[in-house]
Amino acid sequence: MELSYFHVADDFPQGQEPEAAVVIDVLRATTTIACALNNGAEAVETFADLDKLKRRSDEWLKTSRVLVGERGGKRIKGFDLGNSPIDVVPELVSGKRLFMSTTNGTRSLQAARKARNLYTLALPNRKAVAEKILSCETSQLFILGSGWEGSYSLEDSLAAGSLASFLLDHAEDKINIINDELIAALALWNQWSNEIEACLRTASHGRRLSGLGNHDADFTCCSQLDTLHVVPTQVEPGVISAA
Repeated sequence: MELSYFHVADDFPQGQEPEAAVVIDVLRATTTIACALNNGAEAVETFADLDKLKRRSDEWLKTSRVLVGERGGKRIKGFDLGNSPIDVVPELVSGKRLFMSTTNGTRSLQAARKARNLYTLALPNRKAVAEKILSCETSQLFILGSGWEGSYSLEDSLAAGSLASFLLDHAEDKINIINDELIAALALWNQWSNEIEACLRTASHGRRLSGLGNHDADFTCCSQLDTLHVVPTQVEPGVISAA
C-alpha cells in the first residue's frame, strides 16, 4: 500500500480519484463526526459553502436535523451546535442528520470527496479506521489534513503519523511511504505519542482554541486514542455515515 500525506486541502492532488483517502481534522471536525455517529446520528452531511448547507437542510424537517456550524472556532449564529465533540450527545443527535460546515475540516472533505473510498479519522477512532483500511487491502491511500485556514497544523500531522504507525506495526511489509510529509508526521508521532493532549495544547490551533474559553473537555475528548469503533465512511458525495 502506497501512503501519502497532504497537509491541507489545497495540497490535495487535483483531478485524481485515489483508491482510498482519509481526512483528518483533530481539532475538531473529524472528532465531532466520529462522536456524532458513535452516538447514533443517521449521517453527517458536510459543506464547505454555508448557502448550500442552508438550502439542503431546508429540505429536512427541523425535528430530524441538526445544524452544526463553526467559523473561527465559534458556533455560527442560528446553528444548533458549534464544532465540539462533547456537544453531539445521543439525546440531541440520535436518529438525526447533521448538516455540518466548519472552518477547515469540511474544506478538506470537499477536496477529497471524489476518492473511491473516503473515511474520516480522529485519534479516538484511529484503530477502527486503520483496521478497515487493512481489511480492504487498498493499494493507494491519500491522507489529508485540514490545517488552519490553509496553513499547516501540528495536531493533524500527529494523527497522520499515528495512522501510519499503526499500519506499519500491523503490515510493515505491505506499506510504502511515498512522501516526506508522512515521514515527518511519523517522527512527530514518535515524539508525542505518550503526551497527546500536551501536543494538542501546544499546537497553534490548540492555543487559539484555549483563547476562546475553557475547552478542557474538548482537549480531553480529542486526545483519546482508539476509544471509538466507528468508521465514518462517505456513502454518497458529502454524506458520511457509520460503518
